[in-house]
Amino acid sequence: MKLPGHDAIARQADEHLVTHRVKLPTKVVERPIRQVAKRLSMALLVLVATALIVYVDRDGYTDNSDSSVDLLDAFYYATVTLSTTGYGDITPVSDGARLTNIFVITPLRVLFLIILVGTTLEVLTERTREEWRLNRWRSALRDHTVVVGFGTKGRSAIQTVCATGLKKEQVVVVDPSSQVIEAATADGYAGVMGDATRSDVLKRAEVQRARQIIIATQRDDTAVLVTLTARQLNKAAKIVAAVREEENAPLLKQSGADAVITSASAAGRLLGLSVLSPAAGMVMEDLIQQGSGLDLVERPAVKAEVGKTPRETADLVVSVVRGHRVLGYDDPAVGTIESTDRLITIVRASPGTRVVPDVRPLPRA
Repeated sequence: MKLPGHDAIARQADEHLVTHRVKLPTKVVERPIRQVAKRLSMALLVLVATALIVYVDRDGYTDNSDSSVDLLDAFYYATVTLSTTGYGDITPVSDGARLTNIFVITPLRVLFLIILVGTTLEVLTERTREEWRLNRWRSALRDHTVVVGFGTKGRSAIQTVCATGLKKEQVVVVDPSSQVIEAATADGYAGVMGDATRSDVLKRAEVQRARQIIIATQRDDTAVLVTLTARQLNKAAKIVAAVREEENAPLLKQSGADAVITSASAAGRLLGLSVLSPAAGMVMEDLIQQGSGLDLVERPAVKAEVGKTPRETADLVVSVVRGHRVLGYDDPAVGTIESTDRLITIVRASPGTRVVPDVRPLPRA
């Protein structure tokens, strides 16, 4: 008989037993099991070759038990010789057999040891190299972006940010699934496997030194816990989170999120707009998809635009960010553009299009 909450307690206990791992992006190489299998095949090939050489020249060997050497004795001699055990019960007695041992079997013995010992040394060297790489990565990581949850929302969010100039080396993905982390590292991102509601997992992602944090978990309650933990570790980072239910958005803002996106409502609004006007829906989808067609970008006002109205600029200005206020292009409060303003504009996407991030914290409700 299971008590209420038994499964949840068991899952939490299992999570404590899981080692939180940091995995850096690597080049596509052969799988370790395939490498080991290849090494063992080579070692077996050397063993068979040595046994055949001994069997062909079996008349030059003597066995202390019956003086004759058969195929089994040849394999036995090859095994104890290549492994440097050397019991001495089978020995070469003819000059030809001894020369063969000197010039053929001895090099094969060295090759056999290189194959087996080299595999162990390579594993130790790889571990040392990976540890050194990890320490160097941690010491150099500053002002990066942490993405909690690499599902459809998290992947789309980081692809949009990277399309505007963010380097993949400045992105760290946190997710409890090993398969998801494998996919993230295959895409070129660093990954941390573990539960992001735990502070030690976020510390492995260096969240305390991050500039921005994207929270795209599958559950709203998890998003709240991750936001609370992340805000506790980093008071200055910009935290943007996604929730499924709109009623949970205020709770997430109270937990420390600078901006909250309601995924279900946003998708519903886009669906409704597409029903009323399919063309308008296509334009909106194009605007939020960075790197193609039309892009909605935020940038600082340039010197040539200062003193002009939003309608007089070369780009199509839709809003002006002044301080912590977002003003429409036709708002009388805008007047003329000031040097400290940031402009939200619609531009034609091009390889040179870049969004200059706003490092100021967003106002919280």
